[in-house]
Amino acid sequence: MANRLSDTEISTAVAQLTGWKLDGKFIVKKYRFSEFLKGVAFVNEIANLSEEKNHHPFIAIDYKLVTLKLTSWSAGGLTDLDTALAKRYDAIYEQI
Repeated sequence: MANRLSDTEISTAVAQLTGWKLDGKFIVKKYRFSEFLKGVAFVNEIANLSEEKNHHPFIAIDYKLVTLKLTSWSAGGLTDLDTALAKRYDAIYEQI
């Protein structure tokens, strides 16, 4: 199990992420797509990675806008795994 980050570690980690915002115990990002099916393809990639890592974000699909929210319930807040996956999600977005 990953250890929860301190407030200072969270601030530093979120500052290093592009477009991610802190929302309580979550980090949140909205991704825009030119087509609905590109957003769905992105979500499928996220789902596969999430299953592989056994760490699942909240996902909302609003037509061409996909919102991801991450936290680590078992740690009671954000961990290194959340910030590492945020970076991976951004990389997947760049490829779609």
